[in-house]
Amino acid sequence: MDHVPQSPYLRALGEQRPGLHPALKTYFSPVPRGSVGIGEGVFERVGTPRRWLWPALRMLQGSGAVLSGWHEQVPFTVRNRTIAGRTVSVRTLHLPGGDWVMKDAVSARPGGRVVDQIGEPIALAVAFDVGVDEHALTLRSTAIGVRLAGIRVRVPRIFAPVVRLRESAEKQAGVQRVELTVDAPLVGRLYEYAGTFTFRVEQEQA
Repeated sequence: MDHVPQSPYLRALGEQRPGLHPALKTYFSPVPRGSVGIGEGVFERVGTPRRWLWPALRMLQGSGAVLSGWHEQVPFTVRNRTIAGRTVSVRTLHLPGGDWVMKDAVSARPGGRVVDQIGEPIALAVAFDVGVDEHALTLRSTAIGVRLAGIRVRVPRIFAPVVRLRESAEKQAGVQRVELTVDAPLVGRLYEYAGTFTFRVEQEQA
C-alpha cells in the first residue's frame, strides 16, 4: 500500500508527486518531529509600488499577513515545522527599519487542494488548487476569506483577487525560487514577492 505523506502539499498533489523536482520533494516533505526546516535567502521585491494600496495593506500588516510598501533586496529567513499534519511557517523579513514576521499554516483539503491560514491572529484564509508545471509546484487560489473586526468574510468570486504561487528549483544546486502574485479584476496587480533561498533541516535547539 502506498504511504500517504503527512505533508499537505504532497497529499494534495497525489498522483502528480513524481513530476515534482527532487529538491522540492524534500522541501515539501514533512519536517521530522524535533527538527526545523530553515530557509535563508533574499527577496528581490516584496509588496507593491502602488502607493494608494499601502493604507489597505497596512491594516493586515500588524497581524503578519502582508507587508505594506515596496521593498527590494530584502534578506529573509523562514522556519518550517510540521504540526498535526499542517505545515507551519514563520518568515522573518530583515528590513532596514527592523524585522517583520509573517506566520501561516497550510492544511490539506479534499480534491487536490490546500488552505493557507495567514497571520496571527488569522487575517486571511486562501484555498488553492495545487499542481506541477515543469517540475515546479504551482498554487492558484479558488477562494479567499478576510477577517475584519473578528468577523470572517468570504470575498465574492466576481471580486476576489487571484493568488498565484510558483516554487521552483534553480539551476544552481541547492537554490530554490519562490514567486507570488496577487491580481484583482479591473485593478490589476495588488501584491507580489519573488526571491531565492537555500533550505536545510536541523535539529531543534533545546
